[in-house]
Amino acid sequence: MIDFHTHTPAWHTASWLAGAAFGADDFAAFMDSAGISAAVVLSHDGLFHPTPQANDEVADFVGKYPDRMFGFCTVSPRQPTAVAELERCFGKLGTRGLKLHPWLQGFSMHEPSLDPICEVVQAAGGIFLSHDGTPPYSTGLQIAALARRHPNLPVVLGHGGLHDTWRESLAAVQETENLYLCICGTPPYAARHILENGPLDRILFGTDAGLSEKASQDYAVARVAEIDGWRISDRARQAMLIDNPARLLGLRQ
Repeated sequence: MIDFHTHTPAWHTASWLAGAAFGADDFAAFMDSAGISAAVVLSHDGLFHPTPQANDEVADFVGKYPDRMFGFCTVSPRQPTAVAELERCFGKLGTRGLKLHPWLQGFSMHEPSLDPICEVVQAAGGIFLSHDGTPPYSTGLQIAALARRHPNLPVVLGHGGLHDTWRESLAAVQETENLYLCICGTPPYAARHILENGPLDRILFGTDAGLSEKASQDYAVARVAEIDGWRISDRARQAMLIDNPARLLGLRQ
C-alpha cells in the first residue's frame, strides 16, 4: 500500500503536535510494521515556518529511501520568494509535490498569489496537496475552486474533510475532475460512505504518521489496521491503496 499523507518530525517547532526526533531508518521501520511500501512525506516544521531549510530537511530525509519516500515541499504563498523556492525544490531537490496548510499558514485559497505557484507545480508535473477539514480557510469547496482555476493540476484534499466537513469534501471531489480526496483522519463511517459514493479513481489513503512522540507511530499502524473494519470491496481497497496513488506519483505497478 502507498500512504499519501505522512510527516517528518518537528525538529525545530514547538507545537502541540511535536513528536519524536526519529530518522529515516526509524520511519522505514514503521512503514514495514504497517505494511506500507511507499509514502508521501510532508514537512512538519515547514507548516509553521515555511523556509528553504525546512524543504532541504525533507529532501534529506526522503533521500535515504528514494524508492519508498516521496517528499513534498512547502512555501508561504504571500512571500515574493515563493515561486523561486518552488522552482528550486522541483529542480534541485527532486520534490514531487507541494503541501500547503491554509489554516496554519493563514491565507485564503482564493488569493491570486496562488496562481503562479500552481503553474510552477503543474509545469514540473507535480501534485498540489492541501490541508482540508478546518474552516475558515481549509474547506473542500474553497480548495475545489482553486482546482477549477487550474484544471490540469492534480489537487489533493489532504484529510477528506476530517470529522466536520467530510460531506463537503466528498461533494467537492464529485464535482471537480482534477480533485482527489485522501482519507486521513476521516472517521470510519465517513470513509465507507466516501468509498461507496465518491469517484473511486480519485480516492487515496493517508495515516498522518510522523506526529507521534513514539518513533514507531503506533496510532498510524492502527489506522492501517482499521481499514479491515470498514467493510469495503477488494476493488475499492486496491484503488485507494495502490492504483490511484501509484498513478499520481508515476510509479510502476
